[in-house]
Amino acid sequence: MIPAMPAATASRQAPRQASAAALRFGRVAAMGTVAALILIAGVWASWRTAPYVMLTKGRETGTIEVTRCGADTCTGPYTPVSQGSTARERVVIDRTVAVKKGRRYTVVVMPGSDEVVRSGPAGILYSWVPMGGALLLASVVVAGGLRRTRAAWVMAGTGIALLTAAFVTI
Repeated sequence: MIPAMPAATASRQAPRQASAAALRFGRVAAMGTVAALILIAGVWASWRTAPYVMLTKGRETGTIEVTRCGADTCTGPYTPVSQGSTARERVVIDRTVAVKKGRRYTVVVMPGSDEVVRSGPAGILYSWVPMGGALLLASVVVAGGLRRTRAAWVMAGTGIALLTAAFVTI
């Protein structure tokens, strides 16, 4: 026969359960905040070019033939395609793995500048690459800190799919 638990033992376990719950809440709140900040940073970085590439109605669209490349940027003449767009002798596009001298790319002109960004499916996917990286990084935080492995796998899969699609189209 098991003797009844003394009242003193039961009263000592209540503070332990309360402190464990407080620590659990603190971990979830801290890791949730970190994951949210990572995802917000990914959207923020992607949103620099995404609205121009995705919402092209009323924007200047055309093509650039890359004639010269420097360390960070490439330049070339701009030929307009949309109405109201003007031809330019020299516009600037960021130098990436996908931009090569002598090739022609469809682009959108950033308002109020001579900078252009790629348009079409390649441009859309490339503009969201920072979000793909943020999804991968946040999935580690969600899996380890929040212990939500299914959600982490979904986030990681989405990030990998986005990065792979951008790599394939560019």
